[in-house]
Amino acid sequence: MQSLTTIQALAAGAVPLLFAVTLHEAAHGWLANLMGDPTAQRMGRLSLNPIRHIDPIGTLLVPAATFALTGFIFGWARPVPIDASHFVHPRRGMALVALAGPMANLFMALGWALVIRLAQVLSGLPWIADPLFAMGLMGVGFNVILGVLNLLPIPPLDGSHVLAGLLPSHMAAAYARLAPYGMVILLLALVSGLLGPVLGPLAELAQQAILSAAGLRTAGS
Repeated sequence: MQSLTTIQALAAGAVPLLFAVTLHEAAHGWLANLMGDPTAQRMGRLSLNPIRHIDPIGTLLVPAATFALTGFIFGWARPVPIDASHFVHPRRGMALVALAGPMANLFMALGWALVIRLAQVLSGLPWIADPLFAMGLMGVGFNVILGVLNLLPIPPLDGSHVLAGLLPSHMAAAYARLAPYGMVILLLALVSGLLGPVLGPLAELAQQAILSAAGLRTAGS
């Protein structure tokens, strides 16, 4: 595969990044709606239109700043509104809705891995294969990072809602007191370099499993 120019690489990365963020948020709203909470649907947040999910700070400013400072892209979209009172079991329902976003990302990563395979099949047509290959690689990377990161049990990440749904009520209430400090803890862990040693191996393991599931040869295979 020929290397792409910077502009081509940015263009190839824009599509998987927008899909990664948009479908992550839409998945929360879709499952909540399926479980009886129509809040996201009423507010138009089940849409696949990225504009409905973009947060000017979390989707644009913070990713640019963290990439410039650490070389790692960190950010968030506008959270989909969820009203857990509509669920038969509110804490359990909230945990499942929270899990939907990261799972959507991991399934998307598998889809982008299949795009890589398609690019390999079309290798004789580099004008098609090279952009597809670049998009596939970035799609796998973006979605694995976003999926695994959100599974960490640090408020306000999705993993914190999953853990709260699994804990006994009294422990979940104590754990909820961390919520106001979660974003500060997360940003400090990122900027200090503490997040990388935790996230990196987990993301690498998930990526290797996804590439293998798509029939792609991985390092050491």
